[in-house]
Amino acid sequence: MNSTKKPQLHEDWIDPYAFRIVKNLQDSGFETYLVGGCVRDLLVGIHPKDFDIATSALPNQVRKKISNAYVIGRRFKLVLAKRGDHQYEIATFRRNITTDELASVNEEDSVDGDNYFGTCEEDAKRRDFTANAVFYDPVKDKLHDYVGGIEDINNRVLRMIGDPKERLIEDPIRILRAVRLSHKLHFSIESSMRAAIAECSGELKKSVLPRRREEWLKFLRLNEPHLAFMELFDLHILEQILPGLHSVFMDPNKMETFEIHLARIPVSGINMQDPTELLAGFMFAFMKAQYGEEIWSNEAVFDDPKLAYFMREELGVFKQEAIAIMSSIQLMPSLKKIDYYSRKGERRQMAFVTNEGFDLAVKLSYLDYSLSATEHQFWFQQIEKFGSLKS
Repeated sequence: MNSTKKPQLHEDWIDPYAFRIVKNLQDSGFETYLVGGCVRDLLVGIHPKDFDIATSALPNQVRKKISNAYVIGRRFKLVLAKRGDHQYEIATFRRNITTDELASVNEEDSVDGDNYFGTCEEDAKRRDFTANAVFYDPVKDKLHDYVGGIEDINNRVLRMIGDPKERLIEDPIRILRAVRLSHKLHFSIESSMRAAIAECSGELKKSVLPRRREEWLKFLRLNEPHLAFMELFDLHILEQILPGLHSVFMDPNKMETFEIHLARIPVSGINMQDPTELLAGFMFAFMKAQYGEEIWSNEAVFDDPKLAYFMREELGVFKQEAIAIMSSIQLMPSLKKIDYYSRKGERRQMAFVTNEGFDLAVKLSYLDYSLSATEHQFWFQQIEKFGSLKS
């Protein structure tokens, strides 16, 4: 089904670089549209952060027509075009491989399994949710919808394309994406997909940790991440892949402590785009819930192998990130010792303030209410005094 309905937003919200890429490929004779999350967000009134492009042009044809573009991937070839600090993904329309085609693929050619190119309609039907499968032509100002995505967006329903159980088993990460997107967009999850999520939650154990880590970072960037984690708990998902956090949610007092601290991350000064800082906020909220509000001892907390396992094997925190997080948390008690700090010479004061973990320690202390307004103001003044000297 095609629709001429246009996004309900001002044209200024369409990224000019993305527009030019689409127009360039269209002028070269290729069917080309914006697609996915950017179109969905435009339709619900969210300013898109990324603009993905789908086209009938093959990857090498795109590379020849678009400047500063290069082909990436073996199993799933697409083109990245760089424009300043931004990059744009340009993917060729794809279709699902048939059973006969799958049987004829040689083992050495298996990397081509996701490179069966097709039509716009075929590409739409292989995507995950209907809301993510609407194509927008910004040049002609038209939408193309083959799966009922516009209706679902208008009704604020997140619906799987195809059989929900099959699609979730095919890629279990879709379980996390469904929950996250429902909270980001304030959509309800369609009933058959919700039932499939509950039934297939154990499939998430088969997913790779790096992909789960990326989802956790996106969860933490939601406006109310604690509500999304609560839904994961209700759907029995936490016990499958975040059993450490599941144990926190099993205790109402611990759960409340976790939620209070997690909710303060956006106002603490933590850089929401920095994975280390974002994971530090999460870990601090978790540790406050798990170990209590009192000052922790190294033996009970920082040397706890269960905590290390949770960070590394469940959350996917990298080794250097873990070191930075723990160093900042251990630095926090020193922020209360302003009199001791003030008696130091200027060189030692500068060394303390320019310590790699200092800024994050100040942010976490705001998360925790562990410093008074006067104490916070003092350290902000010290940051202003010495910050410009930081290497």
